[in-house]
Parts: sequence; C-alpha cells; structure tokens
Amino acid sequence: MFQALLFYAFSGLLLAAALGVIFSRNPVHAIMFLVAAFFQSAVLWLLAEAEFLAIILVLVYVGAVMVLFLFVVMMLDINVEQARSGLSRYAPLGLIITGLMIVELIQVIRFRSEGQVLQGFAVNPENYNNTEALGAVLYTEHVYAFEIASVILLLAIVAAITLTMRKRPGLKVQDIAMQVAVDPKDRVRIIKMESES
Repeated sequence: MFQALLFYAFSGLLLAAALGVIFSRNPVHAIMFLVAAFFQSAVLWLLAEAEFLAIILVLVYVGAVMVLFLFVVMMLDINVEQARSGLSRYAPLGLIITGLMIVELIQVIRFRSEGQVLQGFAVNPENYNNTEALGAVLYTEHVYAFEIASVILLLAIVAAITLTMRKRPGLKVQDIAMQVAVDPKDRVRIIKMESES
C-alpha cells in the first residue's frame, strides 16, 4: 500500500512537471520544470530497482543536457531585469520543490533499505547487480545497436561543430599550408650596420 502510494505520488509530480514544461511562457521556467520531470523519472527508476538508469538520467540529462539548454535559452534575447525581479517572488516555490525532492529521496532510500518491492515488479536475488546485468546485455546481445548509437552521437557532435563554425567578416584565420611554404628570404631581412671609424 505504501509503495503504491509513493509510486502514484511521484508519477503525479512527474505529470505536473511535464505540464509545466508545456504551458510555461518563460523558457527558463520550462527548463526548470523539465529538470524536475527528469528528477521524478529518476526516482521512479529507483523504485523499479534500475539504479544505473536513474543515475544516468540525473548525470547526463540533468547535469549536462539541461545545462546546455539553459545556456542556449540564456543566450536568447530575454529581459534580464524582468527575470531578476521575479527571482524573489518565485523563491518560496523553488524552496518547496527542493524540499519535495529531498523528501522523495529520503522515502526512496528508506523504502529500498527495508527491502520492499513495488507490486508488479520481479524480486531480484540478493547478489543482483543492475549495472552488471545491463552491461552484460548491452555488450553481447545489443552490441551493434550500441555501436550505431555511438556513431550517430559522434556525427551529431561533428555536425554541431560544423554548424557553429561560421565565417565572419574581418575574422583572421591561419593558413597552415601557406605558413609552412614560406621562404625565409622573403620574410627575414638582415640589416648590417656600418661601424663608424
């Protein structure tokens, strides 16, 4: 009963955060709601005993991708003074959300330390390691899909770098071939001073 209550409470918060992403007019608020949604998803993964996926969700999406999203949004033309004026107004809401996340983590840790299992999920043996099981499946049965995903991510990185390398007027760039092919006689001039007698 208690585990089902936790599951429905976290799922409701996840849905509320997702709706906040959709209906927020301020892009910074939408990103903060998305961070909350990722955090709720990670808590649900923890309840389902998928610790590796929960940690990856927090580290990769919340720690890296959302920071990049936030940088992109901050580089847009947003009225900073208006955003700063609303900071003190939304501070209590931020503290409430932070407190909710802390309470959720405490509940999940207590729930897992008591050895309880969510209804509908299989009971794992005592020496079960989620990360080891995931790695065994990923690098044996799905190794080709894993390699294809790696190549696609590499192509995305190269494409992002290529798109951001724009030629601006007045930009000085090095031409390595011209620098290597330079004749020292054309560049260096030795001036001999005549000594006064």
